[in-house]
Formats: sequence, C-alpha cells, structure tokens
Amino acid sequence: MIKLNYLKILACLLLTAWHAPAAKSDFKRQVESTLRPYILHEAAWALTQQPLTITSEKCARSMGSKNDFYSEGDYWWPDPANPDGPYLQKDGLTNPANFTAHRLLMIRFSRIVGALASAYKLTHDVKYIKQAEKHIKAWFADSDTRMNPNLLYAQAIKGVATGRGIGIIDTIQLMEVAQGMLVMGESPGFDKDILAGAKAWFKQYLDWLTTHKYGKDEMNAKNNHGTCWVMQVACFARFVGDKKLLKFCSNRYKNVLLPAQMAADGSFPLELKRTKPYGYSIFNLDAMATICNVLSGKQDNLWLYETPDGRSIKEGIKFLYPFLTDKNKWPYPKDVMYWDNWPVAGPALLFGAMSYHNPLWLKTWLSLNHDPREPEIIRNMPVRHPLIWLN
Repeated sequence: MIKLNYLKILACLLLTAWHAPAAKSDFKRQVESTLRPYILHEAAWALTQQPLTITSEKCARSMGSKNDFYSEGDYWWPDPANPDGPYLQKDGLTNPANFTAHRLLMIRFSRIVGALASAYKLTHDVKYIKQAEKHIKAWFADSDTRMNPNLLYAQAIKGVATGRGIGIIDTIQLMEVAQGMLVMGESPGFDKDILAGAKAWFKQYLDWLTTHKYGKDEMNAKNNHGTCWVMQVACFARFVGDKKLLKFCSNRYKNVLLPAQMAADGSFPLELKRTKPYGYSIFNLDAMATICNVLSGKQDNLWLYETPDGRSIKEGIKFLYPFLTDKNKWPYPKDVMYWDNWPVAGPALLFGAMSYHNPLWLKTWLSLNHDPREPEIIRNMPVRHPLIWLN
C-alpha cells in the first residue's frame, strides 16, 4: 500500500511537471498560427519602406534642434477668450491641431522593426535583419538623421512649457525596437557595429531617463505614467544588459507600482477617475503585464509576486477580464473618445494566459482584434508584435 501510494504521488508530480511546458508549447503554436498572416503581411510592407526619422519633419514651435524629438500635449487647446495666449486643458479630448509628426514617425519605426523582427523569428530569413539595419542606423547612428537620446521637448504646451517629464511616455514606441534588436541580435547576420551603436544610444537615453529632472518626475508619477517609466527602463535595460537597473525596476514594481496603484479588487482607481477609464485601465494593465514579462526569471518571478495584502498582476487581469469579453458589463462611465475601438488583442491577456496556463484568457485573446487601424489605439499598444516577446 505504501509503495502504491508513493507511485501515485510520483505519477502526479510527473504529470504536473510535464503539463505546464506542454500547455505553454501548445499555446505558443496557437499564437504563432494566429499571428503568422499578420506578421508576414506587415513585414512585406516593411521591406518596401525607406528610413524616415524625426529630421524629416520640423515644427516651428519646437525649441529644439532638428535632431530633437518634439510633441505637444494631447489634451491642450487654445483659449477662446485669448487665442494667442497659453493653452487650456480639456482632459481626454485630443486636439487634432497639435504637432504629432515625430510621434507618428516613431510609431512607424516601431512597426517596421517589430514586423521585421517577428518575420525573422518565424522564418530566420536574414533579409528582414538587413532591412531593419537601415532604419536602426538612421535613427541611432547617422549624424544627419539620428534622434538625440533625450526627450527635452516632448509634450510641450503652447505658452506653458517647452517640454515636460510627462512626455517621456512617448518613447514607449521604442520598446519594440529594442526588443526586436534583442531577437535579431542573436543572429550572426546582424551587423555588430550597428547593434553596438544602438546599444550606446540606449545607454545614453537610460542615463538621461534616470538622472534628468523630467525622468525623475515621470518615474514618480502615480498613474500609468509611472508604470510606463518602469516598463521602458526595464525594456531598455534588458537590451543593454544593465542588471542594476533591472533590479531597480523589479523592486519598484513590487514596492511602488502595485501597492500605490492597484486596489484590493485588482482595479486601478487613478485610471478609473479619468475621462477614458476603460482605455486607461487596459493600458495600465498591459504596461504592468509587460513589466512582469520583461523582468521575470527563475530567481525573481513577478507573475507569482503578491503584496502582503494580496495585490498582484493576476488579480489585475482577473478584474478586467469580464469587461474584455463583454464591455457592456463595464460598470463605470464610458470613455469620452475611442470607446468603440476597445478592446483589442493586448499583451496582458496573452502574457497572463502563457504564464498561468489559462486557456480561457488565451481563447479571448485569440478572438480579439489583432490588426487595429485607429492611430490612437495603435499608439497605446507598445506591444504590437507579441511573438518577439515570447521566449
């Protein structure tokens, strides 16, 4: 009897040990099968694109040089009583007259590298790497076309500020550039000088992000901006191999982001107070899930981490999941803009499904829109090519 019980226990342990990898492998096959047509279609487009950087567009209101990224705060409008005076804020309502060309160029760059890296991961065809190198060199190395490694002039406000720390959120678009290079950089076909130049650029940008007042302001932001600072720094630090910064980001997630932003039920109260509570809640959850994806390892698995009072990324996904399957159940106000465009196939559901081996979450992710066309939705999806984020 003792021997029989021992064998039963051993069999259960073996089944448990093999179930998770098998499930993860099956999940990955489903993900690849779903994404393949989107990836190859976008990569075919990317192969035809010539490099365009921020130097191809200039705004007369920018106080920076041609190599300085410039954008303007989305929710700021002219004062009807004083049209030439300082702008006024209308939270959640985007001013279509504001300068967004540099942001759109960066999104284009991100889409190109993300698509090419994804296609390379699927096919191992070096032609995708060679095309990506042209764009990477233009953005980070060529003195005539490169972007300066700072955001001194991002999200400026006419008559109020020439740039703000809050503008740092604009470079979430560079995350898939860094991640794409991490994937393609493993190939001997990737030009080592171009890769080294890109890493040098990101090291300089990380130094600016962590030492300049704007960077510190954004790090200390209490809502999705603080989350996105950690997400970016973690992604860029992994690309350049900065272990000290990776540890800092992990500790900040555990000790600041979760306890300060998540309620006991898994919601994000600061996002729910906004005029677009649904979209902001999705965005912040996607950012936190991406942090867990980037930083988790055998020694420090953020997917398993809980605060002493039970707050965790798993609770965050569980809170939002019913409203991703049926947003008509959303008990809070509707977003003032883009309500009809959400949800889409974001990373929180996919990364969560893979990490917790949850087939329902994966099924929902598979059923959602994998090719959104609305620019504002694309802008708020820093992870648009999830295949390159899966180990």
